[in-house]
Amino acid sequence: MKRITLDYAGCFHERLGSHGLDPAQFISAADTINELTRRLNASKGTGWERWRLLPVEPLRSEHTQAASRLVDQCHPWVRNLVVLGIGGSALGNIALQAALNPVTYNLLPHEKRRGPRLFVLDNVDPHLVGQTFDFISADDPDFKHTLVNVISKSGETAETASQFIIARSRLKESLGADYAKHIIAITDSQKGTMRTICDAEGYATLPVPEGVGGRFSVLSPVGLFSAAMCGIDIENLLDGAADMDARCSDPDCRENPAAILAWLLMEFAHQGKPNHVLMPYCNALYLLADWYRQLWAESLGKRVDLDGNEIFAGVTPIKALGTTDQHSQVQLYREGPNDKVIGFVEVEQFEHDIAIPHDLDVESLQYLQGQSLSTLLNAEKRATEYALLESQRPNFTIHFPLLNAHTVGQFIQLWEVTTAYAGLLLGIDAYDQPAVETGKKATFGLMGRTGYEEWKTKVDGALGQSQYQV
Repeated sequence: MKRITLDYAGCFHERLGSHGLDPAQFISAADTINELTRRLNASKGTGWERWRLLPVEPLRSEHTQAASRLVDQCHPWVRNLVVLGIGGSALGNIALQAALNPVTYNLLPHEKRRGPRLFVLDNVDPHLVGQTFDFISADDPDFKHTLVNVISKSGETAETASQFIIARSRLKESLGADYAKHIIAITDSQKGTMRTICDAEGYATLPVPEGVGGRFSVLSPVGLFSAAMCGIDIENLLDGAADMDARCSDPDCRENPAAILAWLLMEFAHQGKPNHVLMPYCNALYLLADWYRQLWAESLGKRVDLDGNEIFAGVTPIKALGTTDQHSQVQLYREGPNDKVIGFVEVEQFEHDIAIPHDLDVESLQYLQGQSLSTLLNAEKRATEYALLESQRPNFTIHFPLLNAHTVGQFIQLWEVTTAYAGLLLGIDAYDQPAVETGKKATFGLMGRTGYEEWKTKVDGALGQSQYQV
C-alpha cells in the first residue's frame, strides 16, 4: 500500500532565511530525540498510551469483531444512525465520514448508500438536536429504522447525557418495549452511570477501552462502529495506522516522521511561532483538521509541567482549507505576525477528477481549458507554499498519494504519535485535561446537580450582573 509522506524542507533556513531552523540543530538534537523514541517504545501500550495498541493484535481483533457483529445485526434494518457524543466521542466519527464517504452520502437514496444516513450530534444546540430528530421522524415516523449510538465512558457528561435522555424518550414513545434494541452504547465495560443504565435496560454495548482518552479513541469502537455501519473499510483504516506506528517507532529519528514533526513544531514554538495551521487542499480532509485541533490543544495546553512548575505550555491549532482560505486567511499568514507554522495536506491523485472543457473562446482563460481541477488545486497549493516562503513563513506538507482508509489511518496515527513526542518535549502530561473539569463542575452547579451547589455560588459571585452592556 502507498504511504503518506512528510516534506519539511520549508522549515529550514535554506528556504526560509533567518526565520528557518538550522539543519545542524536537528542533527545535534538527534540523541535526545532518539532517547524519547526509546521511552515511547518502552511505554507503548501502558497507562494512557494504550491507544498505540488499537491497530494491532490482540486488541484490534477484539474491537473489530465486536463492532462487526453489531454491524451485521443492525445493517439490514437501520436507515438512520444518530451518534450522540462530544469532543473525542464525535470529532473522529465526523472526520472519518467526511474523509471516506461521498460529500453527498446522506443525500443518496437508501439503495445507493453503503449504509444508513449518519447524523452526529456533537452539541446541545436545540436547533441542531430538534431539527435532526424532526428530519428523521419525517422519513421514519415510528423510528423503526433508526439506531441511536450513545458514546460516553461515564454517562455523566452533561451534553451527551441530555441528548441521550431526549433520544431515549422519543424512542420509548414511538416503539414502546422494543426501544432498547434501537440503542447501542459505547461506554466503560465495568462501571459508571451509563454502564448501570445499559445493564438495567438491556442495550447492546461496545467498550471504551481502558487507557484510551477520548481524543485518542477514533481507532477504537468509538470511531469504528459508525464507520463500519456506513461502509468504511475499518480493517484497511487500522492497517494504515499500524503501518504508521511502525514508522513512528523507528529508533533513527531521521526516518521517524512523528519525531521529526514534533521536534520541528516544538522548536518553532520555542522560537516564537506557537500557532500551528493545518490546511488541507481537499475538502474531504477538512474535518480531520477539527479532530487535530482537539488533539493538539487539549493534549499540549498545560499550566504545569511534570514536576508541578508553572510553565503555561501550549500551542494554538488553527484550521484552514485550501484554496478557500487563500482568499480569507493567507493575507494574515504572509503579512501579519510571523508567529505561525503552516501545515499543508496535499492529495496527489483524486478518485474523481473533472476536466475543464475547451469551449469558451476567451483568451485570458485559455490557460485553464484542458486542465483538470486537481491540477489547478495542487498548483494553488504549490503557489501558496512559494508565497509563504517568499515571506519567510515556515511550512511543511503531508502528501497523500491518494485518499483512502489506509492513508487516513496513517494520518491519524501520525498525529497521535506526534502528540506523544510533543508532550515529552514540553515536559508535560499530554493525557490529562484538568482545565476542562472546572467548566464541567460549574455546569453541574448551574443546572442544579446535587453536590455542586457551591459551584453555582462561585459562578454567580464571579459573574454577577454585568455593568457593561450596550
